[in-house]
Amino acid sequence: MKILFVNKYLFPKGGSETYVMALGKCLESHGNPVQFFGMDHSERCLGNTVNAYSDNMDFHSRGRLNKISYPVRTIYNAKSRKKIRQVLDDFQPDAVHLNNFSYQLTPSIILEIDRWRKETGKKCRIVYTAHDYNLICPNHMLYNVEQHRCCESCLGGHFANCTKNRCIHGSLARSMVGSAEAFFWNGYGVYRLIDSVICCSQFMKSKMDSNPFFKDKTVVMHNFVEEIEEQETAVTEKKDYILYFGRFSEEKGILTLLNVCRELPGIPFVFAGSGPLETRINGAGENVINVGFLRGEQLRKMIREARFSVCPSEWNENCPMSVLESQALGTPVVGAEIGGIPELIREGKTGELFRAGDAADLKKTIEVLWNDREKTLSYSKTCREQENDTVEQYMNKLMEIYKG
Repeated sequence: MKILFVNKYLFPKGGSETYVMALGKCLESHGNPVQFFGMDHSERCLGNTVNAYSDNMDFHSRGRLNKISYPVRTIYNAKSRKKIRQVLDDFQPDAVHLNNFSYQLTPSIILEIDRWRKETGKKCRIVYTAHDYNLICPNHMLYNVEQHRCCESCLGGHFANCTKNRCIHGSLARSMVGSAEAFFWNGYGVYRLIDSVICCSQFMKSKMDSNPFFKDKTVVMHNFVEEIEEQETAVTEKKDYILYFGRFSEEKGILTLLNVCRELPGIPFVFAGSGPLETRINGAGENVINVGFLRGEQLRKMIREARFSVCPSEWNENCPMSVLESQALGTPVVGAEIGGIPELIREGKTGELFRAGDAADLKKTIEVLWNDREKTLSYSKTCREQENDTVEQYMNKLMEIYKG
């Protein structure tokens, strides 16, 4: 089968790009031609044979022309539609796999994919992987940034609440554009053209199903874990520290975790990552060490040797890779009971859950597990025995969805 992946960024940037690149590589290794469509960029490393891409859109640009044109182009991007048609005509895909496309590529590309398959008679499936809640929540997180709390006020099509609550970067103007984009495309009914929606958690499926265009099209597939060498899954001598790795931001529960760190001065905590709260972490106390952003073997070693890791999110995380990667490397997880996190942790087997945002409950959970080394070693053994989809197993499931 020939697969066209669509994603706004065509270079390593975040989770959706990692997903697209890993799947594309796996599909090609099994004889399935793959091409990519998204924005052009100086770092672009994925592409298509006709070199047709949308213009790079930088929302942080302060140019006067951009301020005038961007509100329109974030709702409907005529150039994206024209460019993807060139790729469709040349590549003739059997499936188009949409990923992150809102605000830059825009849903206008879905209209062109549907027009192309009608005009050519090509049986081409449109598959969408929901990496976030963007198609049902204009700020994509089901989270009120200003009030720092989970929010579902836009579900059911009540998108004016995005403007009312200034949900996009706390900006009235950007939030108005977000509301307008959601009203326009949901009113137009463009999402009815999507054939299948892949949700990375049961929790996400329940939210996506609130939109009648998606109901009966959603399927749950937890994220794959890239293959880990056998020696990495072997028993590793655990060291005495608790690990947080990921983004240093408020919705990730960092401030709650730092409060707990201060109340447990005898327990070493290691933070690996980067983000806006980095200075708060650096000044948190002698038992808190920030090792910065790590990747590859450096990060895997840090995960393997931790007594356990913490995923203290306070927004509705879907299928955090930090949980999957920890368990795959034999490290139990203390996770917040929110979003899709409880689906990944077998309480009393591969980790423990605590009430999201509750510092007292998090402190108690950490203390109990820290003081029972045998229990953490038992959890570690269970983690290593747990099976998650490899990218190849995930690809095989995906092929069935592509075929319809």
